[in-house]
Amino acid sequence: MPIIKPFKGVRAAPHMASHVISRTYQDYSDTELEAILKYNPFSFLHILNPGYKFSNSLKGEERFNLVRNRYLEFKEEQYLVQDESPVFYIYERSDAVHSYTGIIAGTSTVDYDSGKIKKHEDTLEQREKLFKDYLKTVGFNAEPVLLTYPDDQIIDEVIDQEKKHRPVYDFVTTDRSCHKLWVIKDIHHIEVLQQQFKAMPHVYIADGHHRSASSSLLASEMGEKHDSYNHFMSYLIAQSQLRIYEFNRLVKDLNGLSKEAFLMQLDMKFRIQNRGLEMYKPSKKHHFSMYLDGEFYSLYLRKDTYNIETPLDDLDTQMLFDLVLNPILGIEDLRNDSRIAYSYGQTDLLRIKDRVDKNEFAVGFGLFPATVEQMKSIADESLIMPPKSTYIRPKLPSGLTIYEFES
Repeated sequence: MPIIKPFKGVRAAPHMASHVISRTYQDYSDTELEAILKYNPFSFLHILNPGYKFSNSLKGEERFNLVRNRYLEFKEEQYLVQDESPVFYIYERSDAVHSYTGIIAGTSTVDYDSGKIKKHEDTLEQREKLFKDYLKTVGFNAEPVLLTYPDDQIIDEVIDQEKKHRPVYDFVTTDRSCHKLWVIKDIHHIEVLQQQFKAMPHVYIADGHHRSASSSLLASEMGEKHDSYNHFMSYLIAQSQLRIYEFNRLVKDLNGLSKEAFLMQLDMKFRIQNRGLEMYKPSKKHHFSMYLDGEFYSLYLRKDTYNIETPLDDLDTQMLFDLVLNPILGIEDLRNDSRIAYSYGQTDLLRIKDRVDKNEFAVGFGLFPATVEQMKSIADESLIMPPKSTYIRPKLPSGLTIYEFES
């Protein structure tokens, strides 16, 4: 019975929203980041990168304190304003291909701790603590956790009714994405949404495992100081709208094997076809593409050589690790081994080919994307996916809505 809670969000003044919001900090190249910080004084990136003001790179507590200062400055200048009463938000993002619509709300750390908010990824203790300290110092969270839930007709009806009103934001960003935001103030609609989510046995983390875990740590540390610490901001989206893309793999060497010996070992587990320069892309699960020594290959699992006993065994990223990366290429730690790298994108096979041709890597593997049902099945069994198993959209902008902790 997940609990969702309205909150008094801090957000960009409506006439400035298109200038304020930003993509996730790590999404920018150094050149792009420098240009935005230099020419857009209203960008939320000035809050996230406070050292730019001093031509200095900052880390740790010093950076956290300056993030807090920049945030307060944005509020004082009224670039950011706060809603007067607790509300939910509807956020819609659309481009030429997809449209995503979901609800921004506060979600319970107790539900996360008890498993009503289910996870499918492991988290690193060091990163959990770092982000917990960051949240405690800056006093706000500007990046919602992406949660998904089973499609629900009543929730859809509430969203449709609210979208008949004029949105408070309606603008297009330079990546040609259209952003719209509606504020749900109607008490009846707020109650209906809370009841519908409360009736669900659980919801699932699609993206934001470290943010969820850090929020739980912060709630535990702050105790009963204020209820706002017992919740974290989430973007809840119906599972039919979720898009999952593949993360591909690149490996720097063949673990001492010759090309011929490597292919012979692969042949024990896969049916292999040399496709030459044809850029083969897997069309179903348990099929893989491989680029090696200037040629593409298709690899089809020999089903009698691999036992599928759990939902995790059925996942292609786990299968590739169990059959190739670990036993043949000698990779044991997928998070920390410097011999492996991950990549994604619509033109990723070209990127893989280019990096192997430049001898940066010896071999690249293309995978078929996991499905929402696979992700849910793994979470239901309390199993953990290998790192970089899913690249999930939508990606949420920073600074669209901000969850502020009350002191």
